[in-house]
Amino acid sequence: MLLYEQIRKNKVKTVFIVTGFVLFVLLVGAAISYVNYGDAMPGLIFTPIFSLFYVGIVIMSSTNIVMKMNRAQEVTSVEEHRFLWHTVENMAMVARVPMPRVFIINDPSPNAFATGLKPEKAAVAVTTGLLDRLSREEIEGVIAHEVAHIKNYDVRLSTVTLALVSVIAIMSDIGSRMLFFRSIGGRRDQNQNPIFLIIGLVLLVLAPLIAMLINMAISRNREFLADASGAELTRNPDALASALEKIANVETPVEQASSASAPLYFSDPLKKKVSGLFSTHPDPVERISRLRQM
Repeated sequence: MLLYEQIRKNKVKTVFIVTGFVLFVLLVGAAISYVNYGDAMPGLIFTPIFSLFYVGIVIMSSTNIVMKMNRAQEVTSVEEHRFLWHTVENMAMVARVPMPRVFIINDPSPNAFATGLKPEKAAVAVTTGLLDRLSREEIEGVIAHEVAHIKNYDVRLSTVTLALVSVIAIMSDIGSRMLFFRSIGGRRDQNQNPIFLIIGLVLLVLAPLIAMLINMAISRNREFLADASGAELTRNPDALASALEKIANVETPVEQASSASAPLYFSDPLKKKVSGLFSTHPDPVERISRLRQM
């Protein structure tokens, strides 16, 4: 598949999935409201207000929190690690974004991630294993991939979608508790359509799982987009494919990585070997195949 065609298709697919996710959040709010009160309108009004408020709180979380969570140490000058500093600087210049802050995680498992809600406040972290095991061209490919995430505002998108997953989980929990107490009190709207009621109850139960699956789909698609965009920055997709191959073949997980920060990494840092719908990262074989075809 041609490079620019792959980038275009990934962007269109992301817009489609994100739009569907937002509509799904509204649908869940309406279902909870209908199941409990026989009227979907209060849910359609309250859900966007609550979602915006919650997402705003999550967005205010700083890059420093993510870096501390992964025990990353900042490289504050070029003298501390000249090659890494210049590589990040060069890729940022090619991508036409401000140079992100640079961090190193003391861990033998090769991996990397980017964070920051906008390019002006972004950061890139790499493990010592990445610097030790990969060639210069391969490291450049991985850095280009992470800078592409920054350029494409992927971290902001990931933060918002993760917040929406939390919103749905909170709403489902509240809705279930309300339904439980209303059933104890014997209160039920007799005008509720049985079919809509059943659909609402199913949504109430399955909403958190569906939201998680949608979030994982968005994460996988953005990885494909960052691969294509990273290859565009370096004009060397083979180096990125080779880096991915080496990282995927390492069995040791990144000890400092948590499940919350795992989707940010270049490759699954937890090494769960989960594929398909329940994976935050695409199958490495498919990623490598796409890169080899560029």
